[in-house]
Amino acid sequence: MVLEHNLSLVNKVNRLLNWGHWFTFFNILLALLVTASYWLAEPLPQSLLGWSYLLSNWLGHTAFLCFLFFILTVFPISLLFPSQKHVRGLGAALATVALVVLIFDAYVYRSLGYHIGNTSWQQTIELMQSQIVTNLRNFVLIVSVTAAGILAMQLTLSNFCWKKVGRLQATRSGRPIWIFFVGSFTLSHLIHIWGDAQLNLDIVRQDNVLPLTYPATAKSFLARYRLLDRQERASSQQQQLDALDYLKPVSTQLQCQPVQTEPLTLVITPRLSQQDKQWLDQQGLRRLAPHFAPTEPQEALVHLLFGQFAAPEYIPTLLETPPSWLLQQPERFGIELDENFSVVPAWMQNFSQPDAAVQLQFLRQPADIQLPAAGPLLVVELTGSHSQWKLAPASGWYLWPELRQQQQAAAGLHLDLLPTLLAYAGCQSQPLLTGDNLLAPRNLPKLAISQHEVYSFYKDKLVIIREDHSFGVWSAATGLPLNERFDMPMLVDAMQRLPIRNNDTTSPDH
Repeated sequence: MVLEHNLSLVNKVNRLLNWGHWFTFFNILLALLVTASYWLAEPLPQSLLGWSYLLSNWLGHTAFLCFLFFILTVFPISLLFPSQKHVRGLGAALATVALVVLIFDAYVYRSLGYHIGNTSWQQTIELMQSQIVTNLRNFVLIVSVTAAGILAMQLTLSNFCWKKVGRLQATRSGRPIWIFFVGSFTLSHLIHIWGDAQLNLDIVRQDNVLPLTYPATAKSFLARYRLLDRQERASSQQQQLDALDYLKPVSTQLQCQPVQTEPLTLVITPRLSQQDKQWLDQQGLRRLAPHFAPTEPQEALVHLLFGQFAAPEYIPTLLETPPSWLLQQPERFGIELDENFSVVPAWMQNFSQPDAAVQLQFLRQPADIQLPAAGPLLVVELTGSHSQWKLAPASGWYLWPELRQQQQAAAGLHLDLLPTLLAYAGCQSQPLLTGDNLLAPRNLPKLAISQHEVYSFYKDKLVIIREDHSFGVWSAATGLPLNERFDMPMLVDAMQRLPIRNNDTTSPDH
C-alpha cells in the first residue's frame, strides 16, 4: 500500500510538472505578444547584427522570465501541494497577476521610458494618479476587463494543458522548444558581450528595453544617447569629435510675435561679494533657487548666449560669431558692455540697442548695477565656483513679481536664461532649447553637460556622471553627498530635453 501510494504521488507530481512546463510554454507565447510592445517604444535597429540581437534577446529573455516565474512559483507549489485542482487554479491566478504586471510595466515604459522598480516607484505612482484623476471610470473598467480576460484565458490554458498533457508529451517537441529558447538566450548574451566591447550602438541602446534584463552601466546607458565619448583612448581626434554628437552646437530658428512689455534687464557680473549681496537684498531683490553655471568663463558664455552645451573643442570657434537668434532679431535684444569685462568676444560691442525689449549688461563691478525704473531685473554671476565640480553653484538674484509667484525648481541653470529672455521678447526657438523658460518650466529633470561631465537635477538631487563613467549623487542645495544609487529613470527623463537632431542640424549656431 505504501509503495502504491508513493507511486501514485510520484505520478501525480510528474504529471503536474509536465503540465507546468507546457503551461509555461503557452504563457511564453502570450508574454512575447506583450514584450513586443517594448520595441515599439524605441527606434528599431539599423543593422543586421542589431536585429539579430533584438530577436534573440526578445525570444530568449522573455522565455527566461516566464521560466524563472515557473521555477519560483508553480514548481514549489507542485511539490508541496500536489493537488491538481489547487495547483492548476493557483497557477492560472499567479500567471494572470504576472501578465497584468508585465502589461503595466510595458505601459510605464512606453509613457516614461523606464521600468517599474524601487528607483521609479514615485514616478510610477504619479503616472497612475494622473490616469485616475483624468478618468477614473475608464481606468477601473480597462483594468478590470483586462484582468478578467487574462484570467479566463489562463484558466482555459490550464485546463487545456492538463487534458492534453499526454498528447503534448507524445509530440516530442518539448526538448527542441527549450533548446531553441535557451539557444536564443545564450546567443543574445554572446552578441551583447561583443557589442558592449565594441561599443556598438545598435546593440547597447537595447540594454534597458526589456524588464529585469542585465543592468546597463553608466557608460552603456550614456552611449545609447551619444553623450560621452564612445571610443576611449581613440587615436583620432576627429573620431572623438564625431562621437560627441550632442556636444556639437545646433543652429536655431526663431518664431516671434509682436510684444509690448517693459524691458527685461539681465546683468552678468564676474563675482558678487558678500557686501554686493547685502546691497541687492536691501534693494528688494530675491535670491534665485540654487543656480549652476560652468566654472570656465568661455563655456559659461556659451551656456548663456547660445542656450546649449558644447564640447571644449567647439567653444572658441562658436564664440567667434554672434548666435543665430541675435542675428535674426537684433532689434529685440541689446547688449551693454563694461569696457573692463575682458572675457567677452569682440562682436558683442556691435549690438547696442537702447530700446530693445531685452537688455544684457556685462558689468565688471557689481556696484555699477542700476535698478531699472520699470521692468524685471535678473543678476547672475558669470561662472560657478567649486573645488571638484565643473558645473558649480553661482549666485543669482531677481526683481520680478511674476517670477516670484512662480514656484521655482530646486535648481536653475545658465541654460535657462536664454529661453527666458526669448520668451519675454515674444520668441520661441526651433528646436526647443535644453533649458527652461523660468516662467513656464517643463516638468522634467534638468540636464547639462560641462567639459564631458553630465549633470542632472531633480528637486534637490544632483547626479553627476564623470568622464571616466563613475558617478556621484549630491544635494544640489548643500553640496553634501547623498547615500543614493544611480537614478536611471531620472536621467531618462532629463534626456527628453535633448533636441532632435538631423544630419543638417549639427552645424554650429552661427
